[in-house]
Amino acid sequence: MTTESFVIGVDYGTDSVRSVLVNTQSGQEIASAIYYYPRWKKGLYCDPSRNQFRQHPLDYVEGLEFTIKSCLEQAGPAVAAQVKAISVDTTGSTPVAVDHSGIPLALLPGFEHNPNAMFVLWKDHTSVNEAAEINEHATRFPVNYLQFVGGIYSSEWFWSKLLHILRTDEDVRNACYSWVEHCDWIPFLLAGGKRSADIRRGVCSAGHKSLWAAEFGGLPPEEFFSSLDPLLAGYTSRLFTETYTADQAAGTLGEEWAARLGLSTAVIIGIGAFDAHMGAVGGQIEPYFLSKVMGTSTCDMLVAPATEVNDTLVKGICGQVPGSIIPGMIGMEAGQSAFGDAYAWFRNLLMWPLKHLVTESSVLTAELAQVLVNDVEARIIPELSRLAEQLPVEEYGELAIDWMNGRRTPDANQALKGAFLGLGLGSDAVKLFRALAEATCFGARKIVDRFIEQGIPVKGLIGLGGVARKSPYIMQMMADVMNMPIKIHRSEQTCAIGAAMFAATAAGIYPRVEDAMEAMGQGFDAIYEPDAEKAAIYAKRYEQYTTAGNLVETITR
Repeated sequence: MTTESFVIGVDYGTDSVRSVLVNTQSGQEIASAIYYYPRWKKGLYCDPSRNQFRQHPLDYVEGLEFTIKSCLEQAGPAVAAQVKAISVDTTGSTPVAVDHSGIPLALLPGFEHNPNAMFVLWKDHTSVNEAAEINEHATRFPVNYLQFVGGIYSSEWFWSKLLHILRTDEDVRNACYSWVEHCDWIPFLLAGGKRSADIRRGVCSAGHKSLWAAEFGGLPPEEFFSSLDPLLAGYTSRLFTETYTADQAAGTLGEEWAARLGLSTAVIIGIGAFDAHMGAVGGQIEPYFLSKVMGTSTCDMLVAPATEVNDTLVKGICGQVPGSIIPGMIGMEAGQSAFGDAYAWFRNLLMWPLKHLVTESSVLTAELAQVLVNDVEARIIPELSRLAEQLPVEEYGELAIDWMNGRRTPDANQALKGAFLGLGLGSDAVKLFRALAEATCFGARKIVDRFIEQGIPVKGLIGLGGVARKSPYIMQMMADVMNMPIKIHRSEQTCAIGAAMFAATAAGIYPRVEDAMEAMGQGFDAIYEPDAEKAAIYAKRYEQYTTAGNLVETITR
């Protein structure tokens, strides 16, 4: 064991955090652990009716310690002694207000239960108005400061969320010194940082969500923000000018966390990045292959050599940033605001009678009622998928629009809503589920079409994440709708594995992340080929989806 080295990849998802301990020579997962956020699971600090989704930093901190310690306990002390680095990915844009010391306000007395002092989750859309103001405001400047984020700023992102929080909460406004992405704060925490000014910001979060660009010399000028709203005055000077790629080090493990985890202070802490970006690396992304990380939402990643992209700017995506995925290449991001979340919404809709009536039944005991609810909840989507797969693919029938959580790309508009059309008395749960699944696939095709229309070819698809591995029905439909093959990565934890690859690179075990990918990658274990006959029918339904989407967008206020 002493000749081997190991790294830890930490992946913060929407519902949980997971860590993996990986052998850097073989890529073998030696141990893994998952921690579901207890406060989030209870629905605390969230209000879905207002699109407010906040997460308490204690969920993150407790999960970090639990999962890493669990991995080390599984692996044993000999392996723990050879851990060389830790890297972290998170959801994003998920920023938080911090004080001068870099401490999230929710960890300070008086703010423990204030949602505005917590991390504002990526899917929080309370700042729709602020995003619209930023988009309008940007047109007044001779320099287009939105050119590298697809030309449209989103309510899911850094500045719109900051402005909304500052406007909403005077106490937070007065206590907030700086604004930090989750993926930048965790490495700072592990490294024992004491000043917010010392937080090393990754180019991934900075370029895709914060409007940082080398062409601007950093962030847009102070005037851009202070003239938008005086509440933003002074923030650029308290943020950052320099950014780092994820193959670099944020520092070494601080004494406090070394003691908590039982690791050496020589352990390297890598620069953080967003989950989909590291997930694309864990899933062995290739140039011009769209890597689709499919979970509650989707993040679609594409890399291309800078010399081939040249001055091409793809409109309506979530940005293109040098080095945001693989250092030395242009990283492009797109995605859908609801993917697995759309299916979860439908499941919860169908589960309403069980959760609210069966659990109150006088016929069943409370314990038996809960067992029944849990059993049905676990089986409902697989069974709907099985029955939907038996339905013939026809040109006409129930149709859905997948904007259940707004539209991320192409052309961000979080005010948009989902819809079902063509319903009749013969419409049932299976047909509506099929329509919803189709809609998520049609939404994915819109992204591919946009890349191609704007001059960036898409040579193939790579499926990553929970939905990709667990739903053959939806993956086959995706291949048919796209009319191109989609290959599924073997690993169920590509984001955490990607973080481990970056950790190995930051520690100097590999000179480039591409080398870490080749050595530690686990390969692919499935490929879905399109069915030509079904693809032709889906092409016609895709036209209907486009027409219906235009209608929904027209009537949305």
